[in-house]
Amino acid sequence: MKFRSAKDAGLVACDACGRLSRAVKTIEKARCPRCGAVLHQRKVDSLARTWALLIAAAILYIPANVLPMMQTRSLLGNSSDTIMSGVIYFWNSGEYDLAIVVFTASILVPMLKLIALSLLCFTAQRGAGWNPHQRTKLYHMIEFIGRWSMLDVFVVALMVALVNIQSLAVIQAGPGILAFGSVVVLTMLASMQFDPRLIWDQIRDDDSEQDDHD
Repeated sequence: MKFRSAKDAGLVACDACGRLSRAVKTIEKARCPRCGAVLHQRKVDSLARTWALLIAAAILYIPANVLPMMQTRSLLGNSSDTIMSGVIYFWNSGEYDLAIVVFTASILVPMLKLIALSLLCFTAQRGAGWNPHQRTKLYHMIEFIGRWSMLDVFVVALMVALVNIQSLAVIQAGPGILAFGSVVVLTMLASMQFDPRLIWDQIRDDDSEQDDHD
């Protein structure tokens, strides 16, 4: 099946509002007539920027899971909890649903996002032409679940506010929450920097080669 891209048709899509415009070569940067955003057929240095953000996120993923997310001081003593220790506590307390939600949102999802984005970057860099529809759906799925990645940060902030107001104990956010928040932000920026149009470039090139042979 032959795919015709907007680039082949002399069109460029705006990343901000999605409007298609005619690609015009000018000295100044072309801008979208609807929203005024700068138009480009491909994001500049998309793969290099995405890889840099992914590597930084992967490095911070380790302290995010090792360092304490929450530090508690009460009459019973002091305690520090990591993400996994919190999951274990909820599980042992019979809160299975909450334990699964925290484990999925705070440990499993960030790891899967790192793996999925790395796979997309690797296949785009190697010019792989397999399953472009599935890879595009994977990219959109990563963007969709990105908004739920701050669950742990919200939970810690809520617990700090509620417990401190009731004077039951003193709860402070630990250093792990900074690393975890950085991982979330970096993966979100990485998904924004990745250009999904790169997935289809190899398909277009293969179609062009097929036409030349015909």
